[in-house]
Amino acid sequence: MKALVYKGPNQKAWEEVPNPVITQPTDIIVKMISTTICGTDLHILKGDVPTVTPGRILGHEGVGTITEIGSAVTSLKVGDEVILSCISACGHCDYCKQGVFSHCLGAEGASGIGWIFGHLIDGTQAEYVRVPYAETSVYLLPADVSPQQGTLLSDILPTGHEIGVKYGQVKAGDVVAVIGTGPVGLAAIATAGLYGPAKIIAIDLDANRIEQAKKFGATDGVLSSETDWKKQVLALTDGLGVDVAIEAVGIPQTFAMCLEIVRPAGHVANVGVHGKPVELPLQDLWISNINISMGLVNTNTLGTLLKLVGQKKIVAEAFVSHTFALENIIEAYDVFSRAAETKALKVILNA
Repeated sequence: MKALVYKGPNQKAWEEVPNPVITQPTDIIVKMISTTICGTDLHILKGDVPTVTPGRILGHEGVGTITEIGSAVTSLKVGDEVILSCISACGHCDYCKQGVFSHCLGAEGASGIGWIFGHLIDGTQAEYVRVPYAETSVYLLPADVSPQQGTLLSDILPTGHEIGVKYGQVKAGDVVAVIGTGPVGLAAIATAGLYGPAKIIAIDLDANRIEQAKKFGATDGVLSSETDWKKQVLALTDGLGVDVAIEAVGIPQTFAMCLEIVRPAGHVANVGVHGKPVELPLQDLWISNINISMGLVNTNTLGTLLKLVGQKKIVAEAFVSHTFALENIIEAYDVFSRAAETKALKVILNA
C-alpha cells in the first residue's frame, strides 16, 4: 500500500510500505475513506515530538471501511464504516474505566499513552490501517453523517470541546476568548456556543481567520498584531478580563497572552501542543485565584458530538477548506502548512 511516512525532522514521503496485518484478537483492518492533516502532524515534522521515530506512518484521524476483524471482535463486522478515534482505549484499565482514555494503560504503543496512531504505531495517512482495541476505539458512522464530517470528529471537535470548553468550565453568560483560530480554536468556538456564553472573542494574527471564526460563533474579533489588542479585549468585558481564556496555538507568547487577559477567579485552558517551555509567573498569579488546565483529549464526548453533527447543531463540514485525493497528500501538507497564505482550515484527503 501507499502511506505518508515520517523520515525525520522536516522530511516525509508518500511511498510504498507493507500492508498492515492483524496482530491481536481485538484488532481490525480498515481501508481508509477519508483522512486529514492535524496541526500536531506539523509539530511532529518540526521535531517537537521526539517520540515519533523515522519510519512512522503519520496521521491519527479518519473514517474507513472494515476489511478484516480479529477473532475477539464481535460487535463490528466487515463492511462497517467507522470513525477512528485519535485516542486508542483498551476499555479495561483503571484510566479507561474513569473515561480518561488518553492515559490508557494498555500495552499497545506505550502503557499510559492513549494517543498512539501516527505517534507510537502507524497511523491513518495511508490506504489501510491496523486499529487496535477496535471495539472501544471506533464509532460506527451513522447514515446522517458523511465520512468527511466523521473525520472531523476523530480529533479536532473533541479536543476543542473537552480540553478548551469543558476544562475551561465555560458556562452561560461567560465571556470567552480563544487565542488562535486554526481548526482546533474554531472547534472550541463552535462547541463553546453550546453552553450559552455571552461573548466569544476570537484573537489571531490573521484577519481572515478572525472572519472565519465569526462563522463558527465568535461574536467579536481582535487582531493580536495590534498594539492595543489587550485593551480591545478588556473593553469587551467589564474591564476585569475574560472568564475563560483558551490557548489554541502552542507557543509561549499565546500562553502568556491568556494570563494577561483572564480575570481573577477565571480559567485558562491550554489546548495547544507546546514544543518549548513557557514561563509561569506564579509570583503574580498566586493571588489571582485562577485555574489553569491542560491535557490530551480523551474523546469521551465523541459520541455526543456525533449526534450533534448528525442533527446539524454543529456544522462540521464548515471546517473543510480544501479537498485532495489521498495520493496528493504532499501537496495537501504544503497547503495546510501555509495556512495564512492559502486560507486553509482543515484539508480533507479522500482515498
